[in-house]
Amino acid sequence: MANTPPESKNSRLIIAIDGPAGAGKSTVASQLASRLGIPYLDTGAMYRAVGLLAMQDGLEPPFDEGAATRVLELMERHRIEVEAADGGTKIIVDGHDVGEEIRSPECSLMASAVSALADVREALVPLQRELGMRDGGVMEGRDIGTVVFPDAGLKVFLTASVDERARRRLGDLRERDVDTSLEEVREQQQQRDLQDTSRAESPLQVARGSVVVDTTGLTLDQVVERLLEEVARIR
Repeated sequence: MANTPPESKNSRLIIAIDGPAGAGKSTVASQLASRLGIPYLDTGAMYRAVGLLAMQDGLEPPFDEGAATRVLELMERHRIEVEAADGGTKIIVDGHDVGEEIRSPECSLMASAVSALADVREALVPLQRELGMRDGGVMEGRDIGTVVFPDAGLKVFLTASVDERARRRLGDLRERDVDTSLEEVREQQQQRDLQDTSRAESPLQVARGSVVVDTTGLTLDQVVERLLEEVARIR
């Protein structure tokens, strides 16, 4: 994998936000980008799109070598586009907006599985870098500060207690009329945490120099204000 070029003095501001599922990354990143008037890119949605294609093709993790090859073939056969949209990131597969489909619990687990494949990451990371270098902005995922942009102007690691993260995720799912329970959500998140932190390729970890913020018990506004203070320090 190619080394990440360091940011120059003239490059656009890049804020890297990493953390586990349910820590509030997407909501915080979206609001922070809006407050700063810069783009927001949810890189995890790109892996979810690949996961959706794998699900539709009938694949199930864990992937053997043959299944991993099929995932790459799916990426070559289908067109995945990323567009910055108001308050979020629009993911389009073969001309169709898949924003709702990629947010299911099943797709979340599949996204974690495909993101562990080195070839998948090698295909998507350059696109993430290109988007960041071109427009700057708030980039959110699980390896933005460690792999994609280790020289980002500001690196943040958001976390929260297991129970808090499960409650937030349950609330999101119920808003989309997904029938599930707190216990099921907690179990799925713990499974995804294990996959994300133990994978050989770009595991979830705190990037060097990151500002670590535990969002347990904090409101969205409190977290965003904290990060705005950090942005003010580097500007």
